[in-house]
Amino acid sequence: MKTIRIWNDTPSDRQLAEICDMLEQGAIMIYPTDTLYALGCDALNTKAIERICRLKGINTEKTNLSVVCDSISRAAEYARIDNTGFRVMRDNTPGPFTFLFKAASSLPRAFKGRKTVGIRIPECKTDLMIVSTLGKPLLTTSIEAPDEDYTVNPELIAEIYEGRVDFMVDSGEGLTEPSTIVDCTGSTPEIIRQGKGILQ
Repeated sequence: MKTIRIWNDTPSDRQLAEICDMLEQGAIMIYPTDTLYALGCDALNTKAIERICRLKGINTEKTNLSVVCDSISRAAEYARIDNTGFRVMRDNTPGPFTFLFKAASSLPRAFKGRKTVGIRIPECKTDLMIVSTLGKPLLTTSIEAPDEDYTVNPELIAEIYEGRVDFMVDSGEGLTEPSTIVDCTGSTPEIIRQGKGILQ
C-alpha cells in the first residue's frame, strides 16, 4: 500500500495534488482526523463509496453515511441546514463532531433513500486542505481494528488494511476517542453519542 507521510498536519502542494488525483480516480484511503483514523474517498464517487461499504460491511439502507466538508457553506450543498443547525455548527466547527442533518438531493446514488447525512468539519488541517483542493467532500467512516494499538499506530493500521485500500495518509500516532454525534434533524440539537467533542 502506498503511504504519504504528512508532517505537522500540513501536506505539501505536491502531496495534496497526488492525494486528490488518486481520489478523483476512485481510490479509497486511510487518513487522519481529529478523532480516529478513517476510511475515506470522494463522496461523489458512487463506486468508491460502494467499495468502502463492502470493506466495512456497511448496510447503506440502515447506517448513516457521513461526509467531511471544509466549510458550512460546502456542507449546505449536501445537507438541509436550518438556522439552528447553522448556529450549532458555527459555534462548534472545526471540531470533533458529526452533525446529523436531513439529506439534500445533491448527494450521490449511494445516499439515495437515506433521510439523513452526517456532516464533519474536523479540526484537522490535512482533511480541510484535501477537501478544498478536491473541491468535493470526502465520505468518511472510522477504521475498525482488533485493539487500541491498531487504531493509533499507522504502521499497524497499514498492516491490517494492506491490499484492501489504495493508499494511506500517515500523520503520526492517531487518537482513540470518536466524534460526538449531534442529531440536528429535529427542532433542538440532541447528542446521541458523547465522544471527544464538548458541545458549546
